[in-house]
Amino acid sequence: MKKQTLVLVILIVTLAASVHAQFGRVNSPSLTGAMAKLFGDNSAYTADVEFQMDGAQATTMPGKISFDSGKSRFEMNMAEAKSGQPTHAADQMKAMGMDKMVMISRPDTKVVYTIFPSLSGYIETTLQDPDAGKPDTAYKVQLTEVARETVDGHVCVKNKAVVTDDQGKTHESMVWNAIDLKKFPLKIETTDQGRTTTMLFKNVNLSKPDAALFDPPADCKKYDNQQALIQQAIMKRMGNMNPPPAHP
Repeated sequence: MKKQTLVLVILIVTLAASVHAQFGRVNSPSLTGAMAKLFGDNSAYTADVEFQMDGAQATTMPGKISFDSGKSRFEMNMAEAKSGQPTHAADQMKAMGMDKMVMISRPDTKVVYTIFPSLSGYIETTLQDPDAGKPDTAYKVQLTEVARETVDGHVCVKNKAVVTDDQGKTHESMVWNAIDLKKFPLKIETTDQGRTTTMLFKNVNLSKPDAALFDPPADCKKYDNQQALIQQAIMKRMGNMNPPPAHP
């Protein structure tokens, strides 16, 4: 049992870091700082999103993202992730009800909610993103057109984007801005330490998301830490494996 618990912890931490590597390896999918500048004037939206990471451990993770003025919500299902190396960890998480995850980042309150809908539970942690509190004016973006290409049926301007922060640090990306979607970036490609991470957006809706999406559901129980929630998941799995005997 201890071995299974360790596998779950490693999977959650590793995948979260991989999925959000382009955000400066923060502990949530917060679109703040340099990354936020790539979305231009689009301060509110919802969309389907797919994260792709190349390399020996290539990973693809589909999900759904909602964003409103710094607040972000990312929904994902571990069972839908694809990796270059087969693993049974996702099956274990599904059996424990931990395959579906929702990560909410709230720069306004400096907290992150990690929600497991199947367990009706969530964990609240402190937002560690150092860029979360910086104003928009702390970043300047320079776009250089490279080409015109079509992404998911939308004509896009392929731009080299260089974002410079108030400390002089630069962040470079290739961005495909859709002309008919207020220049929304349907594709963002970033290379860090030799690995390329790509974000692909589909079904973009530029309307303001429901404010309730950025808070834990009222029927979800708050757990003090990840270990407590994992213990609950293990107990639930054991209960499903050993159902009470049927009455004659």
